[in-house]
Amino acid sequence: MAGCGLPRQSTDAQPSGASGAARTVRHPCQYWAPQSCPRPIGYWESRWALEKKQQTPCSLQEAQWQEGAGALLLVAAAQETGLLETPEHVLLACASHSTSRLAHLSSTSRQSLLRTLLFLGVVGLSRNWDLRSYTGDALGLLTDRSRAYGYWQIERFLSQMAQAHGADICTDALAEWTTRLWQLSAPKETDQSAIFYVDGHRKPVYTDALIPRGLVGRLSAILGCRALVLLHDAQGHPLLATTHRGDQHLTIGLPAIVKRYEQGTGTSTVQQIIVDREGMAAEFLAHLLKEGRTVISVLRTDQYAGLDSFTDIGDFLPLRTSPEGKVLREVAPASIAFLCLSRKDSLFSFALP
Repeated sequence: MAGCGLPRQSTDAQPSGASGAARTVRHPCQYWAPQSCPRPIGYWESRWALEKKQQTPCSLQEAQWQEGAGALLLVAAAQETGLLETPEHVLLACASHSTSRLAHLSSTSRQSLLRTLLFLGVVGLSRNWDLRSYTGDALGLLTDRSRAYGYWQIERFLSQMAQAHGADICTDALAEWTTRLWQLSAPKETDQSAIFYVDGHRKPVYTDALIPRGLVGRLSAILGCRALVLLHDAQGHPLLATTHRGDQHLTIGLPAIVKRYEQGTGTSTVQQIIVDREGMAAEFLAHLLKEGRTVISVLRTDQYAGLDSFTDIGDFLPLRTSPEGKVLREVAPASIAFLCLSRKDSLFSFALP
């Protein structure tokens, strides 16, 4: 190891003789104490610590500021899209319906509390509980405060919002904001070409209390859960999301979310709806057909037995072919009839593209 890991003129190695054949290797953080100039104990360690501090690129305050600097881009995007203006109207509506402390808070305090919930994910927090151990300054910067709100303050604010029916008010405000965000111009009521996707999910909830249970598809298990119904536009942009009991079926949630979206936006453009096979129910489809809506769905395997279950079958066309040109799957337009249980001897015919 005579000098294989050190530069040629390194000051970290000192020759022991004139020939330089033997060299003593030391750590860069160690300093030679000259024999001709004795120093107090700890002098060279203090000198090394001082030099290291001078070489620090930024101070602790600058590092904390840089932590929140990237979040300012999200704030700018929220301001540009009008998201920060929406909570102001929501809080005013909640305060007018509330007789609790929420009505007596100043407008600045209400906005800071709501922005704290809005920007939790920006600073890496997943839930309100994480505020118990949060010591950064970025969240306070985003909410126009010297220090961010704590866990108990946010929990009290959420309780007051629930008492003021804030969930319904926020849901309607969300529908208005997403409509302005994803649509360049206001949709016309006569626009029949707009396509909307409706889907349902169940998220498991682990709690000691008994709550409605449902089938959680991701886990293939029946658990206590909450049902989510989501409305998307043709490009897949989320327009509205609502939360319901875990045992609610999608055939109940779909008409509710469509009605709520149209009432919140003041339009009636949801005419063509795409839903998965959970929506293949005769009474459900007949009700939507009566409202003048078109539903596109997928048949369940237990709803037909073969080609004999269909009528008005047209010509088959290739849907999928192999690289050699062999037809792997083909489709044809047809019709199928379902029996409506609420109306005896009533058959409803549906076209299959």
